[in-house]
Amino acid sequence: MIADDEEGNRALFSTLLTTEGYKVICVSDGDQALTAVRGGAVDLALLDVMMPGKTGYETCLAIKSQPETRLIPVVLVTGLTSANDRIQGIMCGADDFLTKPVNKHELLARVSSLLRLKEFTDELESAEAVLFSLAVSIEAKDPYTEGHCDRLSKYSVAMADRLGLTEDLRIALRRAGIVHDVGKVAVAEHILLKPGPLTEPEWTLMKQHQPSASGSAPLSSPSGWCFR
Repeated sequence: MIADDEEGNRALFSTLLTTEGYKVICVSDGDQALTAVRGGAVDLALLDVMMPGKTGYETCLAIKSQPETRLIPVVLVTGLTSANDRIQGIMCGADDFLTKPVNKHELLARVSSLLRLKEFTDELESAEAVLFSLAVSIEAKDPYTEGHCDRLSKYSVAMADRLGLTEDLRIALRRAGIVHDVGKVAVAEHILLKPGPLTEPEWTLMKQHQPSASGSAPLSSPSGWCFR
């Protein structure tokens, strides 16, 4: 996506990028840029700093402030060259800078590099989705614990909200709640689904799926389940 209030700049960047095979969206201000980004069709944003309405700094900050868009690479394009201008861009979360007049080869090199990085983060998100699906499928085998991971995840986020934790920690707690029992994949089903008390060897295997952070064994219920 190219966000610039100057039509000539939009046309120039669009020509350079489409010639290399990129699909380009052009907008003329920060509000339009945010609408495009929230629509989910943007893999990289080139933002002119000096735009009417929301500046490039403000638009960048808005993109980086939302969990669903913060991994989108943002390049600030500016004629400003002072250290303070770049510091402000860094504070807003910009991933890179281009100085006007923009060099074609520098533009293409930075776009290519940042899109490779975006592709890598997308792959990580896909792997996370697979892991979550695995955790849920493991849990669903046993009616006794079905829904447990989802409930724990929600409770963890509620606790984070109550404590005023940062968004990063809220996300980490949500993810941990979902996958905290994924180690059960290594536990045989006849142990997981056993209706009566576990034997000592079975209980030893069960405890191994979720080691205590302090190194001590988890508490057990009469049916042999782990509690935290």
